[in-house]
Amino acid sequence: MERSESVIVVATRNQGKVREFAHALAFLGKPVKSMYDYPEVPDIVEDGETFADNARKKAKTAGDILGQPVLADDSGLCVDLLGGAPGVYSARYAGEGATDEDNNNKLLRELEKQKQGEDTEQPLLGTARFICHLALYDPATGDFTEASGSVEGWITSTPAGDGGFGYDPLFYLPDYEKTMSELTLEEKQAISHRGAALRELAAKLKA
Repeated sequence: MERSESVIVVATRNQGKVREFAHALAFLGKPVKSMYDYPEVPDIVEDGETFADNARKKAKTAGDILGQPVLADDSGLCVDLLGGAPGVYSARYAGEGATDEDNNNKLLRELEKQKQGEDTEQPLLGTARFICHLALYDPATGDFTEASGSVEGWITSTPAGDGGFGYDPLFYLPDYEKTMSELTLEEKQAISHRGAALRELAAKLKA
């Protein structure tokens, strides 16, 4: 396949991530394409032990097939009370093919189990963090450029907001007194794990 420098290829089929990448990388003046634009790239099994493992695998697999640089991320939610779960299993916490609602409901059930005997009427159920790892792979050189970011918050018992995706409606940010889903895209990019990772990656590419 002919290599194209006029687009940014992101190894994801998550439309929420595509929107965030397109917004964050708009300054490059290039359209962002996803795996929906390249049906010849098969679904990539995310079987790594870490976010970095999965990001590298997705970027390299898609990059080698397409013959051009590919940016991939792996990200997820780590809840302290659950020993860091769901972690790398965030997208499939409630099983393969789970919806965001399925995963959110399971998260609340698991936290309620952990807090049995405690005051479950409290709106905040425990501390957590979103983590993102980015890997940009160039098949011409075999090199990776990587970056990571995180954001601290709390899990709230009541989902709020209709923006964002994934666990955003349950991820409460005390400084904003809002969940991630209640932030504008600009606000989210400024403080999110993916926004932080993208800024670090951009700084490395400019260096």
